[in-house]
Amino acid sequence: MEYKYEKLTDKIYVCASSDHRFGTDAFLLADFSQYRAKDKVCDLGTGCGIIPLIMQKKMPPQITYAVDIQEGAVEQLRLGLERSETSGVVPVCADLKELWDGAPLGQLDLVTCNPPYKVNNAGFQSIITAQKIARHEIMCTIDDVCEAARKLLKFGGRLCVCNRPERLSDVVFAMKSHDIEPKRLRFVSKNADEAPWLFLIEGKKGSKPFMKVEPQLYIRSGDGFSEELQKIYDTGKEQL
Repeated sequence: MEYKYEKLTDKIYVCASSDHRFGTDAFLLADFSQYRAKDKVCDLGTGCGIIPLIMQKKMPPQITYAVDIQEGAVEQLRLGLERSETSGVVPVCADLKELWDGAPLGQLDLVTCNPPYKVNNAGFQSIITAQKIARHEIMCTIDDVCEAARKLLKFGGRLCVCNRPERLSDVVFAMKSHDIEPKRLRFVSKNADEAPWLFLIEGKKGSKPFMKVEPQLYIRSGDGFSEELQKIYDTGKEQL
């Protein structure tokens, strides 16, 4: 396996590979989650740990559990942490459907997840197993993600996920089925002339129904990146 270390800051590095990479959606989700220094956080399906490592850039959460079922992904996160100056990121190799011994049940303020976007057996599937797991609901479904979040979150705790617009009804239904009420929704488009390619959604455990739809986020402005994206993704354009 060939590894490449991507620099987030002078002190934080992500170990990426062909199996476990990251994209713009991870940065958008981390920003959308509005994580706080006092929060106890869990990132489900963390892959190379990009979301927990982004959170280390400014006012890191109190603790962040970075969970993935794939040993290779967790090893990449460990390698990234070894090269970085961070504190409070805990790599966990576990199945989110079962969680792990000593999991902080009912204690977390925030759960994030950049889940597989496609249902199993839908669309073209990569030959590489790790990529299949990342892109298709083979090892877990959005329902499994919401059930795990329900177990981990305290009352009023938040679940933030991203997904493709065609899966919006699935995500809303899964959240509500597990006592997580959708509260904030934001669509992401390449520009003002194109339909959204992503949505970001936040739900709160035990909350009453009421959802705020936020202004659309545009990736590009003219021939370059939008000002908002540049602020979100302040580590360099070469990664996009």
